[in-house]
Amino acid sequence: MAVTLTDAAATRVKHFLDNRGKGIGLRLGVKTSGCSGMAYIIEFVDELNADDQVFEDKSVKVIVDAKSLLYLDGTELDFAKEGLNEGFQFNNPNVSDECGCGESFHV
Repeated sequence: MAVTLTDAAATRVKHFLDNRGKGIGLRLGVKTSGCSGMAYIIEFVDELNADDQVFEDKSVKVIVDAKSLLYLDGTELDFAKEGLNEGFQFNNPNVSDECGCGESFHV
């Protein structure tokens, strides 16, 4: 079981954590939402929870709770700039369908 980062994503997360001045890593998770059933969650982590799994890739700690790991195992987090838009993108091999707007997915 693993969650990984591209070089671009790792650089961006390090930048965010440095600017924030605190935090041990980045939490990736899922929640029930959207037209396809699930949506991604990204947030900074200051303290670990009992059921957290910690992955380290490119000197960045990625924290995933046990429930979310079922849906995120094997996922690669990327960061891309397209024109004026920029943001994190999930390359999740578990996704079987996504909604048209790209905000939610189904496993």
